Amino acid sequence: MSRYYWGVDLGGTKIECAVMSRDDDQCIVRERIATEGEHGYEHVLQRIKSLIDICAEKVGEYPERVGFGTPGVLDPQTGVMKNCNSTSLNGKALDKHLASLLGVPVKLANDANCFALAETHLGVVKQVKPDAEVVFGIIMGTGVGSGIVVNGKVLYGCHGIAGEWGHNVLEANGEPCYCGKHGCLETVISGKGLEAHYQKLAQRTLSLPEIVEQAELGESFAQHTVTRLIEKFGLAVAQIINVIDPDVIVVGGGVGNVEALYEYGPKAIERHLFNPVLNTLIVKPALGDSAGVFGAAMLVK
Repeated sequence: MSRYYWGVDLGGTKIECAVMSRDDDQCIVRERIATEGEHGYEHVLQRIKSLIDICAEKVGEYPERVGFGTPGVLDPQTGVMKNCNSTSLNGKALDKHLASLLGVPVKLANDANCFALAETHLGVVKQVKPDAEVVFGIIMGTGVGSGIVVNGKVLYGCHGIAGEWGHNVLEANGEPCYCGKHGCLETVISGKGLEAHYQKLAQRTLSLPEIVEQAELGESFAQHTVTRLIEKFGLAVAQIINVIDPDVIVVGGGVGNVEALYEYGPKAIERHLFNPVLNTLIVKPALGDSAGVFGAAMLVK
């Protein structure tokens, strides 16, 4: 068995590869290149192959297998990708094509699942509750994604969509979502959704950090936007806790930097919880932008 395990984070703008030491989980080699997705699916595959070759030369050996974090999921029924915002991947048998191109077995998981897996084994969960059985990892940025880890392993589900929290309807008559529904969580508490809500109230455009800053200065529309975030976050997270009852919830992405979520979010969750008190830990991630590629590698450790 090789001393190393390999992961690739396949993003819309960049592809990143990490080679990890099996002995101590340290990153030995880490490289990234532009995805160049505008040139099509076959070109993206060749970019992945080029990146693997670059890392293989640096580490002195070719991988035995590779884990991939992907912007979407592999449908277990059809064997092709779905729900990818990098649309050239949709409808493609990505795992089979990668295995054929690279000549080694591959394993795929949604990027939010990789985030949750890395934070469980290498990040904040290891620090705050190393014996956690169930971890829910949230990425609240431009959109909203999430992943579930149970007993140290990614939960995929019957349709491959376990953890697709962002596309539960939170507001029945809410804003349209790209998925075809209205009022999805992603349209309400994503960074983009919060900025749109503020713009509608204030008739001016601010970034989320600017909205938070204005809220701290007492601006009423900004305060309303942040309060709404906390209340909607509390309702949506309580539903998850009522169903899978995780030990730890890790909140990543730009929205996860809003300190009010940690100060007031737990009380907002408790109001909707089927339990008198909240014992689930709500924490920030520890790995930053390393989580995706490290989690991808852990798929094949």
